[in-house]
Amino acid sequence: MASCQEYGLVVDPKSLIEAFGTVGLFVIVFAESGLLAGFFLPGDSLLFTAGLLAYEGHLNLPIVMAGCFVAAVAGDQVGYVIGRRYGPAVFKQPNSRFFQQKNADRARAYFEKNGPKTIVLARFLPVIRTFTPVVAGVGRMDYRKFVTFNVIGGFLWSIGVTSAGYLLGKTVPNIDHWLLPIILLIGAVSFVPVIRELLKMRRESRDEDEPTPQPTTS
Repeated sequence: MASCQEYGLVVDPKSLIEAFGTVGLFVIVFAESGLLAGFFLPGDSLLFTAGLLAYEGHLNLPIVMAGCFVAAVAGDQVGYVIGRRYGPAVFKQPNSRFFQQKNADRARAYFEKNGPKTIVLARFLPVIRTFTPVVAGVGRMDYRKFVTFNVIGGFLWSIGVTSAGYLLGKTVPNIDHWLLPIILLIGAVSFVPVIRELLKMRRESRDEDEPTPQPTTS
């Protein structure tokens, strides 16, 4: 199987799994799901590769699915607690460009309106996936609602992407030879909605910050 290292890439999901094993896989999924420092980890390609390795007999599929599901849900729970417990103090810092109270208020309003779908859809967006539970905590999204949709999103993401790797390995001959292009494609496709959403948020923030023109009086 082609290694990403042969192409000069630093992070190779297959090498990560081979180096750290099943438990390491769970730790990475946990960190990437809710710990801010884990935003750079390759969650989607890691799950896909784990499914492929399970088909090849290197991993136990039920254990991988169950463990990744639990790790994904637990990671988001920790992220939510971090945001809820420490967010208010951070966003009250004066003279901060990003951590302003108005941004915390925006997060609260956003999650009151769009919280459930955001928690589910963010699972499939790299980087956004890591920061969403923290922002949900800052915005004080209803905890029971967060837990419900965290479980739904965690299930769809962990089981769905792992199953895709397993089924593709089962149906496509010599899929291991195409692993690197597939991983690169997954990464590229995943980041398209991220970039689009960031640009949308930037436009909305700029529109809100622009002063409303006052009518002139003669």
